[in-house]
Amino acid sequence: MRRRDFTFSSVLAAGALVPGAGGAWAQQGFPNKPLRIITPYATGSSVDAIARIVGVKLAEALGQPVLVEPRPGANTMIGSEAMVKSPPDGYTYLLISTTHVLNGLLIKNLPYDTFRDFAPVATIAGSELILVASPKVPASTVAELIAYGKTKQLTYATSSAGGPTHIAAELFSSLAGIKLTHIPYKGSGPAVTDLLGGHVDIGWTSPLAVIQHINGGKLKGIAISGSARNAAVPQVPTFGEAGIQGFDMRFWYALLAPAATPRPIVNRVSAEIAKILAAPDMKEKLAAQGAEPFVSTPDQFAAIMRADSARYEKVINGAGIKVAE
Repeated sequence: MRRRDFTFSSVLAAGALVPGAGGAWAQQGFPNKPLRIITPYATGSSVDAIARIVGVKLAEALGQPVLVEPRPGANTMIGSEAMVKSPPDGYTYLLISTTHVLNGLLIKNLPYDTFRDFAPVATIAGSELILVASPKVPASTVAELIAYGKTKQLTYATSSAGGPTHIAAELFSSLAGIKLTHIPYKGSGPAVTDLLGGHVDIGWTSPLAVIQHINGGKLKGIAISGSARNAAVPQVPTFGEAGIQGFDMRFWYALLAPAATPRPIVNRVSAEIAKILAAPDMKEKLAAQGAEPFVSTPDQFAAIMRADSARYEKVINGAGIKVAE
């Protein structure tokens, strides 16, 4: 089953299989006070925006305020550690991205265990990654780019060292059989600026950051991850269509809780998230953040993290990727 095929009905079914779950919620009176979602990124980031979108809906569903608390810094470790140290009572959550799994592979001295210290609750949104090229690069397709890359070592921009875009670039390098020089930036904004100026050859980012530049002819859309083209840039083929098989890179956003959080509460919040994501307006709200609804049960989300960790570990080891500690 592909990750994007997880359904609302499967989430409800998983919750229904928990014996006495309804009684447990009633006995605990959950929720009887405000909930908190920690975001390990700054206010205004995509993660922060998604937390606020979901937080409003979750507050309506649970009948209690949901407070969003940005705790940025240390490549998401500050916010993640704060959540781990919170009481496992169902009132504190962490909205994290794929970076959570990558940190476990790249940073040796994490103050927590990527899997043991967290209870997976639900994925919320997913975003494909798109490969773009500067107008100065004499290539408009994957085949042309690979051919050009065999005559000249290309530079590539990413939004951070060790992040999903970095892993995507190294996976492409391996599949395409070309060497690339990494130019990391602090965020997608500066990376896109230098791509527009021709200071770097190619780059990986979320579609939202470059759609207007592709359609305006200022950047070349080379290929996009996933099994289908993006409706906003239908002229950009998938990597599979372009002849690169095995390029399965998807950036996800998801909710975690402290490891010992009662499973009935985890299941209830997960089911509420699934209902929220099924609402007609959520697709539009998430699209504004360059993402789309991505539903999973707690067990499915746990499997996603394990699978991503195993897959990305091969890419990281093969490319010798390291980040400063």
